[in-house]
Formats: sequence, C-alpha cells, structure tokens
Amino acid sequence: MRQYTHLLLGGLVASSMLLSGCSSSPTGRQQMLLFSENDMSQMGAQSFEQLKQQEKISTDAKKQQYVQCVTDAITAKVGPLEGFDKWEVVVFDSDQVNAFALPGGKIGVYTGLLKVATNQDQLATVIGHEIGHVLAQHSNERLSRSQLADAGLKITGAAIGGSQYSNAAMAGLGLGVQYGILMPYGRAQESESDIIGLKLMAEAGFDPTQSVALWKNMAKASGGNQPPELLSTHPSHDTRIDDLNESIASLPAYNQPKPSCEL
Repeated sequence: MRQYTHLLLGGLVASSMLLSGCSSSPTGRQQMLLFSENDMSQMGAQSFEQLKQQEKISTDAKKQQYVQCVTDAITAKVGPLEGFDKWEVVVFDSDQVNAFALPGGKIGVYTGLLKVATNQDQLATVIGHEIGHVLAQHSNERLSRSQLADAGLKITGAAIGGSQYSNAAMAGLGLGVQYGILMPYGRAQESESDIIGLKLMAEAGFDPTQSVALWKNMAKASGGNQPPELLSTHPSHDTRIDDLNESIASLPAYNQPKPSCEL
C-alpha cells in the first residue's frame, strides 16, 4: 500500500508542476517552465562568472570588437528582457568551434568558431541561433524537465523497489531518460533556435542565405564525424540545411541596412 501511496502523491505533485509551468515558445510549441526568468538569469550569470574564471579569455581586441559588433546588431532587434539590462559578450581563446548564450544576457564565443564562420553573416547565424535559445527559454525548459524526470525516477523507484524488475530494466529506463528528457537542447529546440536566429539575423540586416553556407562549413569541419541523428542533440547537417532553405524562402523582405563588422 505504501508503494501505491508514494506513486499517487508523486503523480499529484508532478501534475501540479505541469499545470503551473505550462507555456508556449515563440514558435507556439508547448513548454513546461518551472523557474522564473529572474531565477534563470541569476543561474546564467553565476555560471558565466565561473566559466570566465576557468577559460582563457582572448586578449585580441580586434576579435572582441568584431564579435561585439555582430552581437550588438542582433540584440538591437531583441529589445529589453526580464532579468537583465544588457548583453555581455566574451571571446574565449580556444580552438573549440562553439558559442553559447545563457539566460541573463551572457554570450560566449570561442575563437575556433571564427575559422569556420568565415564572415559576419555566418557569425550572425551562430549568435542569432544561440540568442534564440535564450528567447525561447530552452534552458528553463531543460532544467524543468530534468527536475520532473528526477522526481519521476524517485517515484518509479518507490513503485518497483523490491519487485522482479532487474538492473537491466532500470538501465533501460535510464537510457530512455537520457535520450528522451535530459538531452541538452533536443533537436526540436535546436530547430526552433535556427528559425528564431534566422529571423533575427535577417531583421538585423545580415544575409540569411549565409546560414546554409555556415552549416556546409560545419559539415566540412566535422569531417563526417557527426553522430547518428537519432542520438544527436542537433539535427543532421543535411536536415538542418534543408530546414534553413525552407525557412529562408518564407522570410519577408527586410530593409535594414547591412551591418559593417570586420575582422
């Protein structure tokens, strides 16, 4: 009886969390958000400060100015957001082909990316995409799912503890959680950020067709080592390029002057 009581109470808690956290993303996708924007901004700021202490910050003023120029053009189209006053941009001296944006307006770009994003429009593709994660509150969504999954595992453990379920069954449950809930930025979120970022860069005056060129560069740089799409947090390069081409075709014409950011 105690096991069923734990399961019932856990189910009621989970249902309450779901009802209190229902929301919609900028593209209309249903989300579960359990944390406030101020909470997320605080977490993002704290993580960014730790990262700045751990990673080597570039001393190349020209690269910093270049990345700042592209970022400023895009964030000018975002407007004010709850939890912070302005975006902070840091260039990290690393061969990583990567960039990120955190809640609280924190943006990091690794110098390795500048070798693959070969012009301002391609860099704008990446920065717009990362800002898209922030605007769509993907970190909140991921943490919310993680919290609910953790509660679910405890509930399941109480329900099946001492039964005939084997370690293999529990491992199977863990695999399901890993690839179904806890994957950092699932493919739906990545595709959504592509759409948001594409619109932002186009509004800022950058060439959206260069997003396709960027991902062709990414595919070339990866050397064919991308994992299978089913087990990847990102869509395959081919899928991403096809989706971008479709989105580009539906973009309205923008009359914004083209930014002039040079490295």
